[in-house]
Amino acid sequence: MKTLTIEKIILLVAGTMVLLSTVLAVYHSPNWLYLTGFVGANLLFAGFTGFCPMVKILRKFGFKHGLAFK
Repeated sequence: MKTLTIEKIILLVAGTMVLLSTVLAVYHSPNWLYLTGFVGANLLFAGFTGFCPMVKILRKFGFKHGLAFK
């Protein structure tokens, strides 16, 4: 497997959170959709401002930036 970059990790985590909260909303409680909205709002915020708190956390763990798509 290729080395995971910060960009790929963020995409994986965001996608996982959206899918997980959607499944939980269907089978447990519709309140889980708030998590989906939160993830979407953070993605929009990061897209407009270029700031993502998770990037700072991943840098502290030693992950490097790279290309998300080739």
